[in-house]
Amino acid sequence: MSRSHLCVRPDCSEPAEAVFRYDYAERTVWLELLSADLDAGEWGLCGSHADRLTVPTGWSLEDHRPLTLLPVEPPAPPVVVPPLAV
Repeated sequence: MSRSHLCVRPDCSEPAEAVFRYDYAERTVWLELLSADLDAGEWGLCGSHADRLTVPTGWSLEDHRPLTLLPVEPPAPPVVVPPLAV
């Protein structure tokens, strides 16, 4: 894995899963899935940092990553407590 495919956040060595780029004139940040290579002006983020990305006041964030559905676990069966013998 090349360094360009690691998260750019300081002290983070996780693999990049998303890429962000921005446009000062439009005050917009775009967040997308990581493609094969990063172009100039694109920065890689791990999933955790991408999920927590915030933008300055007055800017907009357009997250174009697909939503992933987490598996839903079935509810646990009810616990049946036997009556106490008297």
